[in-house]
Amino acid sequence: MQSLALVVHVALAIGVIGLVLIQHGKGAEAGAAFGSGASSTVFGARGSASFLTRITTVMAFLFFLTSMTLFYMAAHREGGIASVTDLPSAQSAPAAESDLPAITPGGDAAPASSGSESDLPSVAPAEKSE
Repeated sequence: MQSLALVVHVALAIGVIGLVLIQHGKGAEAGAAFGSGASSTVFGARGSASFLTRITTVMAFLFFLTSMTLFYMAAHREGGIASVTDLPSAQSAPAAESDLPAITPGGDAAPASSGSESDLPSVAPAEKSE
């Protein structure tokens, strides 16, 4: 039932998007005053504005109705996992050997290696000139 409602919901969404893209804005009616031939359309002298507006309104209402239906179905679903915290705890894998320093409980990182093994060149301290 939920799958059918979802398919109808997506079809209505695509239909509303298509109808909105087909309609022209209010500024396009100015061209009809200068003889753009709007009086010879299939839908009459007024054009398709009222027809498309009514269809868009009905499809938008049905879209909201299916939205509420899907919400109700999801909220009253029986069984299954209700929350992320209800997931069964997975067995943690043993930690792999890493080059990263180990974190001590005090919050300080333990040095990875002792000594002066560094890729950076050493810098002699600058002498103060007076």
